[in-house]
Amino acid sequence: RVPKEKPKAEAAPKPRQAPTDEAQMAAAAALARLELKPKAKPPSSQEAIKNQVRKELMAEAAASEEGLSAEEKDLASPDREGAAAPSVSGVYFICPLTGVVVRKDQKEKHLREAIQSYFSVDPVAASIMEIHTFNKDREKIRVGVETVAKYLDNIYLHPEEEKYRKIKLQNKVFQERISCLEGIHKFFQAIGFETKTLPVPGQETTEEYYVLKEEMLTKLEDLKDYKEQLLSSEPVRAQLDRQLSVFKPSPEAARFELPNDFYNLTAEEIKREQRLRTEAVEKASMLRTRAMREKEEQREMRKYNYTLVRVRFPDGYILQGTFYARESVSALYNFVREALRDDWLPFELLGPGGLKLTDENLAFNECGLVPSALLTLAWDAAVMADIQAAGEEQPASPLKPELLSRVQTLS
Repeated sequence: RVPKEKPKAEAAPKPRQAPTDEAQMAAAAALARLELKPKAKPPSSQEAIKNQVRKELMAEAAASEEGLSAEEKDLASPDREGAAAPSVSGVYFICPLTGVVVRKDQKEKHLREAIQSYFSVDPVAASIMEIHTFNKDREKIRVGVETVAKYLDNIYLHPEEEKYRKIKLQNKVFQERISCLEGIHKFFQAIGFETKTLPVPGQETTEEYYVLKEEMLTKLEDLKDYKEQLLSSEPVRAQLDRQLSVFKPSPEAARFELPNDFYNLTAEEIKREQRLRTEAVEKASMLRTRAMREKEEQREMRKYNYTLVRVRFPDGYILQGTFYARESVSALYNFVREALRDDWLPFELLGPGGLKLTDENLAFNECGLVPSALLTLAWDAAVMADIQAAGEEQPASPLKPELLSRVQTLS
């Protein structure tokens, strides 16, 4: 017989490389957008505005994603060998103007693009958003907008006085309080001012002025409204996306792998601190006073901006969400209630060691629940006894069906 040929050894598969941050961000943002709850539709005009802004931004994002090379797309595969998958891919925010979910490091860029797109819809509102959102010094903003309000008040109260309709751009007060604010010049242009070069009375030189257009004298009420908007507006803040997830019962519930987004320090700095702390832990525990230990614990808590919290239900199912480290625990109680079929059912949340979280006004970092925590939910025993005594049929899980429909398995 002719001996069978030995099968050729297959070439060893090339080890996969970790996905790029950009690819992870795009995939996670797309997934998070799909998981957002449907919201009540605003009036059609507002919906049209949002759609217009969203369409422009999504077109830019699509063009960017199409630019990925084949290698980069392969790197975006979620199957990574040799490393534990993170519990979440990062920290994400929801843009209030577009409803799009973006990663933390893209948040400000997206807000800028969204506000810039809004100029085609309402230039006055867009310029006011820029002023309040992108100038970080709140006191400078207050002084600047109050000074602008005085200019507009003078025009509104004395429309016949030509001097109030002109603002010298090199005026010291204008330069120090107003001109330094991002978005302020767009605001002046949006409400009807134009730049003109005019002679200075009593001099042969000329200066640049903002001059109110003549037609605005018939729209003084509009000018008054613009002033009120400027004074009363708040910064546009992206909302932290909870990234709500539900997991099947798992022994891995207490195991967390967090991305760098959750830390103030870099990964290298955290590793170095952990190494130094491990080397000195025995000596430190002997020499430190209680006050010193508490002070170090407080310093440790400040390292975290966010926390990933899991709540394990009596049936083993796990509810997960992302929170600010300095957010009050009441946000977690609300988060859990919103996930229940019957949000009136009283419950308690138990921390490590069975400690009850009774003070909902405390922050997560004050309770030691950072950068991650596994809590246990316990129903009110008396209420549950009453329900059982009434013979009411209870659902298999207390969680809403729409959440159970997308239950996951902890890796």
